[in-house]
Amino acid sequence: MLRDEDNKYCVDCDAKGPRWDSWNLGIFLCIRCAGIHRNLGVHISRVKSVNLDSWAPEQVVSLQQMGSSRARAVYEANLPDSFRRPQTDSTLEGFIRTKYE
Repeated sequence: MLRDEDNKYCVDCDAKGPRWDSWNLGIFLCIRCAGIHRNLGVHISRVKSVNLDSWAPEQVVSLQQMGSSRARAVYEANLPDSFRRPQTDSTLEGFIRTKYE
């Protein structure tokens, strides 16, 4: 799934080569955004390493069904076309919290 063009960048900050994911949201994340997602709590985001953790079949299916572009269409549907992704840790955390909480 990481070879898919859709999943080659972190869904939240656009960092290249995500190695983490939130399997219940069906998205791929960089390590920085994965840390923020962990702080959201497992009732919102369940984070796993792509290659360090073991995977149940239903977790893999969740990622297959969503992916980055579909997740952006759902969670970022109301963002203006001129929106630029936050770059600092504090603004990125605020963006992620607003987006998923």
